[in-house]
Amino acid sequence: MLEALRHHWPEYLMEGAGLGLFMMSAGLFTTLLLYPGSPFHQVISSPLLTRASIGAAMGLTAVALIYSPWGQQSGAHYNPAVTLTFLRLGKVRPWDAFFYISFQFIGGLAGVLLLASILRDSFGRAPVSYAATLPGPKGPAVAFLAEGLISFAMMGTILVVSNTKALAKFTGFFAGLLVFTFITVEAPLSGMSMNPARTLSSALPARAWGDLWIYFTAPVLGMLLAADVIRFARGTASVFCAKLNHETPRRCIFCASRSLALLFVVGTTILHRIPLPDRLCAIS
Repeated sequence: MLEALRHHWPEYLMEGAGLGLFMMSAGLFTTLLLYPGSPFHQVISSPLLTRASIGAAMGLTAVALIYSPWGQQSGAHYNPAVTLTFLRLGKVRPWDAFFYISFQFIGGLAGVLLLASILRDSFGRAPVSYAATLPGPKGPAVAFLAEGLISFAMMGTILVVSNTKALAKFTGFFAGLLVFTFITVEAPLSGMSMNPARTLSSALPARAWGDLWIYFTAPVLGMLLAADVIRFARGTASVFCAKLNHETPRRCIFCASRSLALLFVVGTTILHRIPLPDRLCAIS
């Protein structure tokens, strides 16, 4: 444990800070578009257009964080369900997963509390309510199913795109597009979370924990199921690494134990007399 913390603490902090920034962005744009006193709320009256606007803002935020220097180094999980999925695939060490998840929860809550101290009642009161994710009118069962389905779709897309050579560098854009689509279309069913830390960060100050079980189980189950489908269809070896964005020279804490795979890539490169691929990670 101490060994992992000593060597990989920068990545843990980046994960926490990344989700904290995402939560601040989510809270800010939700307040701008839902708070009755906001001029943006008065201009955009359509619920669908409001969700699309929030979705566009959050999709762009996700893209920016994934391709940011922090996202390039930590792998841009920002979600315990994502980290657990890569742990199941054997691409994350157990202690790294523990600290990633811990810092994700801490960072997300810190972001919400910081924004609450700035925006105060406009962020904390209904209809914004700390940007909490709650089941829609169709009830918890539908919310659970919806969360599971969108989590499955998100993780399946990430695993396929990030491990397809021609598409890998666009993984962040695929993820951002799905965030936009899900907020626009699916949010009325579950609030669109896919992320236990994201939901808890808003639920604690909002005191909205009655349906937390949905957001702690459905995203994890959906993403793990996507991983199992990929393992069955393509094999575990088809998953290169736990990073969403590997087109970077920044170090990778996940691939350091993949020495045989690294030697294979290097040997193949030498045999073909071509430059090393950009996505070959810098070993920590």
